[in-house]
This record gives sequence, C-alpha cells and structure tokens, in this order.
Amino acid sequence: MKVQIDKVFAMPASADLSWQFLQDIAAVAACMPGAKITERLDDTHYKGTVTVKVGPATMSFRGDIEVRELDAGTRTLRLLGKGSDTTGTSGASIDLTARVEAAEGGLSNLVGKSEASVSGKAAAFGGRMMNSVADQVLQQFAANFAAQVESLKAAQAGVAAPPLPAQHELNGLAMFWAILKNWIRGLFSKQQG
Repeated sequence: MKVQIDKVFAMPASADLSWQFLQDIAAVAACMPGAKITERLDDTHYKGTVTVKVGPATMSFRGDIEVRELDAGTRTLRLLGKGSDTTGTSGASIDLTARVEAAEGGLSNLVGKSEASVSGKAAAFGGRMMNSVADQVLQQFAANFAAQVESLKAAQAGVAAPPLPAQHELNGLAMFWAILKNWIRGLFSKQQG
C-alpha cells in the first residue's frame, strides 16, 4: 500500500536557520515521534528505529536511511528510508523530499513531499487510516521541528529558549482517538453545511 503526502508547515525562524537545522539528520529524526538514529555509518548512511505503541502492544521497526540529496542552493534534503518490524511481518519504505522556503516577515516554511509504502500487517490498516495516521504524525513532527528551530533561534540571539517538548514514542492509541475525533467532527460539519 502506498501513501503520498504533500504538506507545508510554517516555521518560526528564517529560511537560513530552518535550513541549518534541517541538515542535522539525527536532530531531525528525533523530531519524529518514536524515531531515533541509532548509528551513523557515514555522511549519507544511517541506521535507526521507530517505535509505535498501539494500546498494550508495541511495534518496533529497524531500518536504514540514505541521504540522497543535500542541496544548500535550493535548501533541499532528499532521503530514502526502508525497514521492517522486529518480527519481520511488516515492512515500510519512504522517499522524502523536504525543502525550506523563505516566507513573509523573515520567517520560513518547511515543505515536504513523500511517498511511503507499507506491507504486511501494517498495510492492513488501509489507505484512509494510513493517511489519517500520517497527518497526525506529521503534525507532531512539525511541532517538534518548530520548537527545535525556535530554540536554535533563541540560542543564537543569546536569549533563554523555551523548554523543548518531551520526546515520546509514537502512541498509536492516542493517534487513533485523535483520528476518531477528527472523523466525528467531519461528520458533524458535513451535516451542518
């Protein structure tokens, strides 16, 4: 099953500062709930994990990340990631392109385009559920990314940075409830419209 995602997130700093942070692969990976880089093989190859908790069950994925492009001229990062869960029953891959664009007021936007594929048990959720889960994950990622950029901005200005949000594993049950609430909200808004 494949899912394509195109998103734009406003960042609280200049394009140069957001680009500076985007180049730190380990720090950016840490913005993704439940994800972390476990090993840096060289400048373009990494190993990492993603942990997803759904109720009492926990799924852990291990995989490889390859940085295909890091272009300062266009402020673009392209990476490929692939992995499987520790039981070998599910697999996933992603082709991600992230770009930082200048925005009004000296701020910036993080523009992302990705194609993710899942197989095995993870694919059983279906496309609609995968899109909803991806939206929730990306919202958490963007909030963490913006907080890190804000912290970097404050540090460069010599100002005390606001505390960074705690990094948590990806909680599938919490995401399920958020998706359910959004779905119900959507039903009521259609009835009122």
